[in-house]
Amino acid sequence: MLDSDPRTRARSARAASLTLSAPLDRTADAPLPVQLAAQIRDAIDRAVLRPGESVPATRELGRQLGVARGVVVAAYEQLIAEGYLSAGHGRGTTVHPELRQAMPPAPAARIPAQEPRPVRSAAGSSRLAPRLPGPLAPGMPISDAVDRPAWRAAWRTAAARAHLAAPELGDPRLRAEIAEHLRRMRGTARDADDVIVTAGAREGLGLVLTALGTTRGRALAVGVEDPGYPSLRGVAARHGAQVFALPADSDGLDTARLPEGVLDLVIVTPSHQYPLGGSLPLARRRELLDWARRRGVVIVEDDYDSELRHSGSPLPTLAALDDPVAGAVVLLGTFSQTIAPALSAGFLLAPAGLRRVIEPVREELGGPVSTVVQTALAEFLATGELRRHTARMRRRYAIRRELVGERLAGIPGVRVRPTHGGLHAVIELGASAGGREREAAAVRRIEQAGLGGASLERYWQRRDGASSVSGAGGPAAPQHGIVIGLGGADEAEFDRALRRFREILETD
Repeated sequence: MLDSDPRTRARSARAASLTLSAPLDRTADAPLPVQLAAQIRDAIDRAVLRPGESVPATRELGRQLGVARGVVVAAYEQLIAEGYLSAGHGRGTTVHPELRQAMPPAPAARIPAQEPRPVRSAAGSSRLAPRLPGPLAPGMPISDAVDRPAWRAAWRTAAARAHLAAPELGDPRLRAEIAEHLRRMRGTARDADDVIVTAGAREGLGLVLTALGTTRGRALAVGVEDPGYPSLRGVAARHGAQVFALPADSDGLDTARLPEGVLDLVIVTPSHQYPLGGSLPLARRRELLDWARRRGVVIVEDDYDSELRHSGSPLPTLAALDDPVAGAVVLLGTFSQTIAPALSAGFLLAPAGLRRVIEPVREELGGPVSTVVQTALAEFLATGELRRHTARMRRRYAIRRELVGERLAGIPGVRVRPTHGGLHAVIELGASAGGREREAAAVRRIEQAGLGGASLERYWQRRDGASSVSGAGGPAAPQHGIVIGLGGADEAEFDRALRRFREILETD
């Protein structure tokens, strides 16, 4: 019987993470075991799961997906019968070791021509959100938990290589480890050559903007989610781009309202929209990719905290659906949220066509991350400790999110917006004029108390001077509330801050 041996259960912790390309649909005609078997089969064909690699234990996968263990058992048994999986006493269930990958390599597609367009005159303006101090400050992760033996050992190894210079595109071992990390944790199977080491998401975006700007010879037109993260739109404005606001709703970017013939680049957060927390549905992801390919638009996917999902497994990246040669998606990743902001290290993942314009810029500007940092990160990833660290952080953030709901429950007119992960929570106060007044009063008192929450209204772009575009519809009315972070203090201080926050909301 599957998973009956204790050694099999012990090995489940070392099994490959299984990220489904779409949620199981209980309303579909196909039974759940059939749907699950089809998705595992597809993951094997796409090399997300590889021959000889263990798959998650049936009980653990059932828990992650929210289905009965019997559903997973039936799917595994079907795939064993088909020869996709192999099971044996004492070694658990694996992808069949002799299985060849069924998916042929993607054909080389023609890179869309980048025809110059007339220069647009007005430059987009932006206001960078100030760094807000305090135990409830958004964007601050829990950073004390990383100090463990594996972390210290990684830095001891790195110190011996301090005299060496890393290649401009990044240390080859780190690039390979990042590619493996994306395959295991984000369902994205790409070559190490597609990875370029950066100093974080903002530096990576600046690299892409510089590369595209030099090829098009004019100011870029950049679309950003409305509402969305102020920092990245500020980077675009600083690079001379005209910034356009694109409507987003509870599911993320509204792809039905994308403009035609205006934009060069779009910045999106499909796995965890900031700040509202939605995840872009599969239909919208495909519509966005089709639109970008048709219009020659580059999509920058900001994957800022998508691994810190509290329920279920992390969602696949948008880049996982993209063509690895002629694709349109550049994935931005950072270690600032999962490890610590002080690292100032991250990466971008780009298809071959876009790398041809990005790599020469990186080589001319030089690599921004020291050999010591890159070596330490490569060691940390190679041991598997980052995956274990991320799992611990998910549990801690989930506990803090539950605490937010408990501490703020029952306040009239206050609602904690539901979400499945991330480092922040949105406390809604309504969309009416009364909500605006309540938000303004609460923000003043929060600042006076030094708690560090931020006004939700600030995340709407058009209030900061960003343009709207033809076809994108009228501006959405900003919602009102407070955005608080879940990581800017230890547990005791975080709890005290929430109690003080409740007092402020009850007074206002």
